Amino acid sequence: MHLYLLAIAALQGVTELFPISSLGHSILIPALFHWPIDRTADWFLPFIVVLHLGTATALLIYFWRDWARLIGGWLRAGGKASNPDARLLWLIVAGTIPAGLLGLLLAHKIKALFGGFTFAAIALMLNGLLLLGGDALKHRRGLIALPELGWLRAFLIGLAQALALIPGFSRSGATLVAGLGLGLNYADSARFSFLLATPIIAAAGVLEVPKLMHAGVPHELLGTIAAAGVLAGVFAWLSTWFLMRWFTDHEMKALRPFAIYCLLLGAVALLVG
Repeated sequence: MHLYLLAIAALQGVTELFPISSLGHSILIPALFHWPIDRTADWFLPFIVVLHLGTATALLIYFWRDWARLIGGWLRAGGKASNPDARLLWLIVAGTIPAGLLGLLLAHKIKALFGGFTFAAIALMLNGLLLLGGDALKHRRGLIALPELGWLRAFLIGLAQALALIPGFSRSGATLVAGLGLGLNYADSARFSFLLATPIIAAAGVLEVPKLMHAGVPHELLGTIAAAGVLAGVFAWLSTWFLMRWFTDHEMKALRPFAIYCLLLGAVALLVG
């Protein structure tokens, strides 16, 4: 059991930020490999909460200079968007609102309707097609720099995050493709995507902390769950480090390898599952 929980932590840390759907993988991989994990157990939700907090912490650590600059600019400008850093912070807020509201209102209903194994496999394949479309979109739009991003475009990129409520669709994949389609290059789209993900992932964890405090987590699992949170954070940091360099160095077909992976895993899951 303990090793499987650590494996899920590593999987979460990677797939939360790679454009390949952490939620889809959390459904498909344990089922495909017959991991003895009871997702309905009282302790499983607190376990997932810890993984989200680990991932959010990793993002904050990786982008701490960005956040310090954005918050500092916001304070110097007195909250006004006249300062470029303050403006970018407000754009992140604008992008966070739609997915945050939809998540609060619809998350449980969507997962109940579409949380099955077969649907997750099909959605993962659709996510692969979405990523291929993102590579194609990159060549059809004039590029804009991140400081030139407008309010409506930021809102639309944030709205794309809501796709991640459907198991199999990736939050980072949806926001990356939206950013590319709206004129950002790969590196700027990835940076905005990860900055945008930080408050969403952190909020998903913090909102469930009261349940974590009152849940009946078996004493023998406490150490493993804590270690899993750290492991998820380490893998999330490494994933962010890798992806920021990947999207800087691969300006032609940066999303294609992830698209092919999603298509293959989804197809294998449908054939084997």
